[in-house]
Parts: sequence; structure tokens; C-alpha cells
Amino acid sequence: MQTHPTPRPNAKRRNSPRESQARATHRIFLLSPANAGGVRAKMIMSENARFILARRLRNDGLPLGELFSFISGLYFRGKLAYARAFASPPAGVPGIFVITAGRGLVSPDALMTHDEMLEIADVPVDAGDPRYRGPLERDAQELLRKAGKRCEIVLLGSIATAKYVEPLLGIFDERLLFPSAFVGRGDMSRGGLMLRSVRGGAELGYEPVGSAIRHGPRPPKLPKIRYT
Repeated sequence: MQTHPTPRPNAKRRNSPRESQARATHRIFLLSPANAGGVRAKMIMSENARFILARRLRNDGLPLGELFSFISGLYFRGKLAYARAFASPPAGVPGIFVITAGRGLVSPDALMTHDEMLEIADVPVDAGDPRYRGPLERDAQELLRKAGKRCEIVLLGSIATAKYVEPLLGIFDERLLFPSAFVGRGDMSRGGLMLRSVRGGAELGYEPVGSAIRHGPRPPKLPKIRYT
């Protein structure tokens, strides 16, 4: 892991999310995965499924982002749309990666086959399982090397559990950020929040994961989007 300058003793003020965004030259998003063992995952991976997405998965494969958007619904669709709208990676480095079980960091455009999805579903998303943690840390180290010192890494996922935070924070340190508006929100609320951000062209504020309050009161419900 790269080291960072140690702040002077009298420079203890934490940078605000807006200040952090103003300083950043580049930003890459890491998306937490859909539940590959859930009901909708089993539905699309069933050999008896006849709907179009299931047939595409069995025959030619599906892009990971499209597959996880079906499995997770609003939450993953929100994450993917938000990341596509606001990613600003260094030249030659993808701006979006999806955390996967057993395969590390994968592009949302990567084609996934039915057999590959079965393999992913067989590995728990658990920071204590080396089958999950090993590939994730391997790819995170590689991303750290390629992204450079002026690139922030934003986790679009829960910071309330160790399954993402523990492996990633140990590698990215203070460069690992998350949207501060996520605190206290459930998955559906986060998905809606990100879709509204994309629609309004307004990026959310971020703060470092390492010093963040990881649990907070539930914020008010978001107003429904009016489609015209």
C-alpha cells in the first residue's frame, strides 16, 4: 500500500465532502454486488426459466451490470446509473468496478455466463472467507497501483458491515470514500437517491469511510419521482 503524508498536529480539521470533491482529480466507483443467492438470482439461473434474460444468460451470457440490475432491482440500477454519470477515472483505467464473490473487481460490462454465475453464488460475501477476500484484495491492490495518487475510490454500498469495508479500507485507506447521504438509508432509498442525483445532474457529497459514522437515524422518505 502506498503511504500518505502525515498531517501536522495542528491540522486536525476533517475536510468536508465538498472540499474533498473539489480537490479530487479523478474518481472511481466500486459497486457492492447483488445477492447471487437470492430469490431473483435463483429465478434467472434456473434451467427451467424461459424469459428472455434467462435465455440470454444460458446461451450467450449477460453483462454483469445488466444481470445484477435484474437481481437487485432499484438499488443496483441506481448505483450503476450514478457511477456511469459521475465516474472520472485516470486515462486508461475503467471508472466502474463491481465487487464480486470469488472474482474480485469486475467491469459491469464484462459478459457473465450461467456457469460463472453459479460459481459466484457458491462463494459467500464474507470478509473472513479467503475465496472472497483474496481476489478482492488482489484486484484492489492492482487498482491502487494503476489509479495513481490523485484518484479517490468511492464505495457505493453499505459501510455498516465489514464485508466490503474491512478488505478495501486496508488497501485504499483515506482514499476510500462513500456518499454521506447513505447513512441511515435502506437499499431502496439509496437507489432512489442516486437515480434522482443522475436526473438532476447533482453529484452527492462524500466522506472518508475510515472516520465516518456508520449508523445513523433514518432520514425522511424521498418524494416520488414524477415522470413526464
